[in-house]
Amino acid sequence: MNKHNVSKKIIELCVSTEEEVQSQFNKIDEIREYNQYKVLGSMQNNRLSDTHFNYSTGYGYGDIGRETIDKVYAEVFGAEDALVRPHIVSGTHALALCLYGILRPGDEMLAVTGKPYDTLDNIIGINKTLPGCLKEMNVTYSQVNLTEEGKINYNEITKKINSNTKLALIQRSTGYDWRPSLSMEDIEYTIKFIKIINPNIVCMVDNCYGEFIDFKEPTQVGADIIAGSLIKNPGGGIAPTGGYVAGKQEYVEMAAGRLIAPGIGKECGATLGVNRLFFQGLFLAPHVVSEAVKGAVFCSRLFSKLGFEVNPEYTASRSDIIQAIKFKNREALIAFCQGIQKGSPVDSFVKPEPWDMPGYNDQVIMAAGGFVQGASIELSADAPLRPPYIAYLQGGLTYDHVKIGLIYALQNLVSSGCISI
Repeated sequence: MNKHNVSKKIIELCVSTEEEVQSQFNKIDEIREYNQYKVLGSMQNNRLSDTHFNYSTGYGYGDIGRETIDKVYAEVFGAEDALVRPHIVSGTHALALCLYGILRPGDEMLAVTGKPYDTLDNIIGINKTLPGCLKEMNVTYSQVNLTEEGKINYNEITKKINSNTKLALIQRSTGYDWRPSLSMEDIEYTIKFIKIINPNIVCMVDNCYGEFIDFKEPTQVGADIIAGSLIKNPGGGIAPTGGYVAGKQEYVEMAAGRLIAPGIGKECGATLGVNRLFFQGLFLAPHVVSEAVKGAVFCSRLFSKLGFEVNPEYTASRSDIIQAIKFKNREALIAFCQGIQKGSPVDSFVKPEPWDMPGYNDQVIMAAGGFVQGASIELSADAPLRPPYIAYLQGGLTYDHVKIGLIYALQNLVSSGCISI
């Protein structure tokens, strides 16, 4: 690292930090091994063959690879059915398919984990009514804010649920918030609580950033439907695009009807040769996710030793790959993200600046020097430019890269005068 002008103090700090987090790494390895077995078993049970990697065009009729990836995902996630497509461009798109597919005029959507991730604001119509948003379609929105401790407020859920409540949204990850991610126990209890009040309410989980973090997925503890992105955890850094929906068959079909058209749903859609990448990415996902989680644990301990507030703490149980660091000033936040960019394999020479990113209401700075554009399972860091200036680090195809990226980020903070070591 000397040729990159990294100080000896930073190297020594990182070496000592790595020694302190080994016990957490052992726990992560147990989950990784279990999920690897689960994914392998699903591919074997569905008799995966190289014939499933064939290239389909046009309507995509008879694409057995497409049909098999749906079956594999459904089995891995413990769901009745799944929809895995390159035509789903993001996690936000996958979530929108579920919301538009299930909700009807006069229905109410209830967010039980506070305001959803920023990119859903315009889909719901929280701040403004854009053409085609749920609000314009007469779907109402309500939310239950978390308690001051970041816990789900069950008393308020009881008060908020009414005869029009059709869907309850549970966001697993922290998003752009300073709260704990939801554990699988939290998700299971919340779903049971809602179903006791009204068993007909559809419980939907935003599973972005959470896949393969635990031994179970939300559909295995009662969720009716979940959604996520293939350029996050389940794509394993291999999937070039895509998203998924998994859950009860009737709700997956509703989402498929919105993606393509009612009456066509899952029966069409050329996969254009990406099936092999989807299968291979899923196969690698348990390992890649474990590497990213190790990097997040290392980051948490490293920055807490430097006096920064971090969420979660390095010893905490995790339910997503995100590590938040509170910088409290704009300059340090920008320097951190620019340092992560310097440690990237792609566009390391680029200097990210805050900008008006589509779907966000604040300017966002994003360090994302990955092989797939916007892939959050690759090492990246982003943040809305608003107090208290929290950076959200996620991803890392290898733990080694996360560690090196953080070394670059620390050196950039020191060189810019934001911190001293």
